[in-house]
Amino acid sequence: MSKFIFVTGGVVSSLGKGLASASIGNLLESRGLKITFLKLDPYINVDPGTMNPYQHGEVYVTDDGAETDLDLGHYERYTSLTLTQENNYTTGRIYNSVITKERRGDYLGGTVQVVPHVTDEIKQCIVRLARGMDVTIVEIGGTVGDIESLPFLEAIRQMPYDVGRENVLYVHLTLVPYIGAAGELKTKPTQHSVNKLREIGIQPNILLCRTDRYLPPELKAKIAMFCNVEKDAVITAKDVETIYEVPIVFRKEGLDELIVKQLKLETGPPNLREWDAMVQKIKHPKHEISVALVGKYAGLKECYKSLAEALIHGGIDHETKVNINWIESEDVERLGTERILREADGILIPGGFGSRGIEGKITTIRYARERKIPFLGLCLGMQCATIEFARNVAGLTGANSAEFDERTAHPVIHLMHAQHSVSGKGGTMRLGAYLCNLGDGTLAQKMYGVGEVRERHRHRFEFNNAYRDVLSAKGLVLSGVSPDGQLVEIVELKDHPWFLATQFHPEYSSRPHHPHPLFSGFIGAALRNKLGH
Repeated sequence: MSKFIFVTGGVVSSLGKGLASASIGNLLESRGLKITFLKLDPYINVDPGTMNPYQHGEVYVTDDGAETDLDLGHYERYTSLTLTQENNYTTGRIYNSVITKERRGDYLGGTVQVVPHVTDEIKQCIVRLARGMDVTIVEIGGTVGDIESLPFLEAIRQMPYDVGRENVLYVHLTLVPYIGAAGELKTKPTQHSVNKLREIGIQPNILLCRTDRYLPPELKAKIAMFCNVEKDAVITAKDVETIYEVPIVFRKEGLDELIVKQLKLETGPPNLREWDAMVQKIKHPKHEISVALVGKYAGLKECYKSLAEALIHGGIDHETKVNINWIESEDVERLGTERILREADGILIPGGFGSRGIEGKITTIRYARERKIPFLGLCLGMQCATIEFARNVAGLTGANSAEFDERTAHPVIHLMHAQHSVSGKGGTMRLGAYLCNLGDGTLAQKMYGVGEVRERHRHRFEFNNAYRDVLSAKGLVLSGVSPDGQLVEIVELKDHPWFLATQFHPEYSSRPHHPHPLFSGFIGAALRNKLGH
């Protein structure tokens, strides 16, 4: 039977439950254990696919096309796992299943209630995923005390009765703030958070105390006494220079040894040599560059979480620190490219939806093309690169995407044929991993080093094949296409040091220990640009 680790959070949101869960998984996997993750999100949306990025942050897409919480990105980056739609459930998805069963008559006329029907559904999701695993790490979204989280907390409270108390471990992440005026760390928020959890019926076994410094032994003893845990179960979750240092801090604090001991797992010590070497490269770079990320959600960096991490990964390959200059595309429209972009060693246009800020992105791409600055475009970034080339090189006046101008004379980007009959929004795009064939002698093939790749998508509009010949004749290289040749996946320019744009999202498959080749190539080109090579 799998062992279960349930991770909850208290006091405030954004303490880092996802990173803590991912780090626990990293440590256990490095000991040779077979692990998996489950993120339980308390919102009623079936998935985050239709949610505003400013409210939810990035939507992370799995290989099988599930639109999921961004924490699944952390799970994949910290381990060797490739996750699926079964690794993320929301309240909406749980209730959708319960209501479907009720309509079908599965409950035999019984009154359907939160307990036991909703909680049983949650537990079934947990147990189903855990089959064949040594350890299943389940993160509960939200903060203890939120009304939305109660069914999930009740479900995990019941788990020891179903699988045996010796197979369950509760880990609670909380806050120990340092009050500058008083000159001391305060434990009261942690005490209140644990008390709230105990009112629900859950006694945490381990406390992860988020703070900006290591907790002294006497403070750990105080927290242990008031929160009814062992002294060695109070772990400092210290702020770190890079998020990839978190497993190393937890290891120093003895977290993995504690977990192995409490769950009676038979395993050797973790092997963190390669991980530690990678962290040292991040912390002690030889070079430094600036990348201008021009998007429409630049005000909230969580919207581009995987992208920011993939840039860091690309820097690892070149022992280079990547400073991201977060630029709102509307600011480019207002202030002009020269003022905003002149310090950029490389320019990146990310994905997005809607017409706001599009002209700023197109102007940015023209600046990168004409000034020979390394450029990487992703999803909408590729579509904007196609529009810019069509307008300013191919002479197609007014060229645009049908998404932004349905009446454009030259819809070089248009709606996929399969999308014309779609009325709903959720889960109806081209989602998940698809194959892409790379052209011989192209920059794309040089970067990947192979002739065929598999990358994750999340979009509704595509390159319009009616404009293939005219754009190719003017110098736009269609360097990546679908196996049937019908869909353009990558475009690039010949007469440019490094200019490449993809319809897919390579950031989803980048890992710190295996940087994505396109990000590694882009950062390498930006570094050469800075050094004048």
